[in-house]
Amino acid sequence: MSQNQKKGIPFTKMSGSGNDFILMDGTDDSLLWVDSPWVKAVCQRALSVGADGLIILERDETYDFAWRFFNSDGSIAEMCGNGGRCAARFAYEKGIAGPAMTFSTLAGPIHAEVSGRQVKVQLTKPKLLEDALHIEIEGRNYTLFFVNTGVPHIVLEVEDITSFPLVEVGRKIRYHERFAPAGTNVNVVQVNDDQTLSVRTYERGVEDETLACGTGSVASALMVSMRRGIKSPVSVHAASGEVLTVSWEGEVGIWDPVFLEGEVRFVYEGWILPEALPGIAEKFI
Repeated sequence: MSQNQKKGIPFTKMSGSGNDFILMDGTDDSLLWVDSPWVKAVCQRALSVGADGLIILERDETYDFAWRFFNSDGSIAEMCGNGGRCAARFAYEKGIAGPAMTFSTLAGPIHAEVSGRQVKVQLTKPKLLEDALHIEIEGRNYTLFFVNTGVPHIVLEVEDITSFPLVEVGRKIRYHERFAPAGTNVNVVQVNDDQTLSVRTYERGVEDETLACGTGSVASALMVSMRRGIKSPVSVHAASGEVLTVSWEGEVGIWDPVFLEGEVRFVYEGWILPEALPGIAEKFI
């Protein structure tokens, strides 16, 4: 057992506009053993470190690095906008990549630029799945916008974002048979003015509302651009109170490239100890 293993497993806690993540450097192949049950245990709030997700940076032959991204329930996701911005700043600060980098994800290669706390990522080309999808939930009809911005997102425009029962409705949409078996993320958006939106997101894999969602913010901005003709760039106010900037080029419905920019924070660094993982501490042996 190495000295680090005796102390625990080193990690960094980061926040991207309200999404919090556990970041780990596995570029030396030391973390290949990390699996979904272990991640789920570490991401439990109050009982362990707690986070919306866990990100491991690994070696890649083509790009600056590859990542493995886990949701807090241990499931693997193709992409996460705010997680991608955290990974980029982590990679730069740890000397894994320069300020301009490209890294590999299941959604495809992601380009990123780091400037202090500000991180800008270019997401993969969005795929418009349905502009006006009609679904009935408990006797009420909803007209939904369905787009993949690296992961699938439903967007619903509402007049009062504060009072909308997002968790209740979002969970029913997320698990609706129309989106089986993978499910979908669910966003509600309120248009404040021609360049400003407010967004709340129910995230699959977290199975609750999160304080921000990068790919959800992008999906919401693209929906409003299509239905209301709003032009790039758009400021998106997250539930955390922080603001993300979404910008794009190309025609409506054929958005490419698309960018997400905002602040990324280092919160703390430490070691995950066996006591934080009741029942699976043998992973340290």
